[in-house]
Amino acid sequence: MTVTIKDIAKLAGVSYSTVSKALNNSPLVKEETRRKILDVACEMGYEPNLAAKQLVRKKTDVIGLMWPTIERIVLATLVTNISKAFEKTPYSMILSVDAQETAVDTFRKFQVDGMIVFGESKHMHLYDYTIPFVVYGVSESTQPLYPIIDANHEASMYKAVEHLHQLGHRQITYIGQYDKSDALQIEKVDGYVKAMKKLHLADYIHIVDSNGLNWFDGYSAIDRALESKPTAMIGGSYDLSGGMIRALQEKGFSIPHDISLISYDNIPQMANMEVPMTCIGVPVHLLAEEIVQAIIHQIESPTEEPTVKKLTPTLTIRESTGPSPEPSDS
Repeated sequence: MTVTIKDIAKLAGVSYSTVSKALNNSPLVKEETRRKILDVACEMGYEPNLAAKQLVRKKTDVIGLMWPTIERIVLATLVTNISKAFEKTPYSMILSVDAQETAVDTFRKFQVDGMIVFGESKHMHLYDYTIPFVVYGVSESTQPLYPIIDANHEASMYKAVEHLHQLGHRQITYIGQYDKSDALQIEKVDGYVKAMKKLHLADYIHIVDSNGLNWFDGYSAIDRALESKPTAMIGGSYDLSGGMIRALQEKGFSIPHDISLISYDNIPQMANMEVPMTCIGVPVHLLAEEIVQAIIHQIESPTEEPTVKKLTPTLTIRESTGPSPEPSDS
């Protein structure tokens, strides 16, 4: 049998409104009375009617996360860190890996207070949503139509190329997905090209389209990458770089003595690869915290103009990078 507030009021010998105030931690109820009411509620096995509370407050304290997949290690890791970041807040999270419109319909049914959207596609239709949302993606304007958390892939690629350049490398190849509809991947490619040009390495620019971001895509791309005789490579994702390591080792290359490797994605798993991987990117726990704080701010301050927050990537140096085996020309 369901225990109601009226049942608690009768047993505690107080009014219905006093019980309601006590259960909501109102300062209008004396501490002694509040403790008595809470003890009675606990003994009776009372569980609050969340649906009723949400109806009164017009707020669910639930945020929807619209994600493309959890099959890739880095996206699963980021989801896990976002969930942990929510544990420090009053909000809970529900995850959808469905198509965009299906996910939004689901979130509407759950009456979420806000949404986090993974903005890899340039063709997402986001402008007419009535639910507050934040996009994790690429900012293409200083006056965006919606709030964006930008992990600054371009700066990441610059730091990666710069690090290898400082080690004496001049033949630096990039392996990654070259899908022009994927804004995140295109920014990585653009960042690599800009860095190579700025460091006067434009004559060598070599981009290998992995046609995907998974382990086997990286493994399969190595033959094409070796055609230009690189001394260093940059992998576009954690999964890609894992496949790259395996393929190079099978071909007898020693990492980093023959070829140095840097990977995009700054996640803890990089330290446990076959060769501990030097990596670049915003550390995943910091990225998760920024995303969570951004959507909470959007929910609680809806009248503010949407902004772009570009984050600062971090280079984490491990055993996969070393001096170039060939003498540099400068």
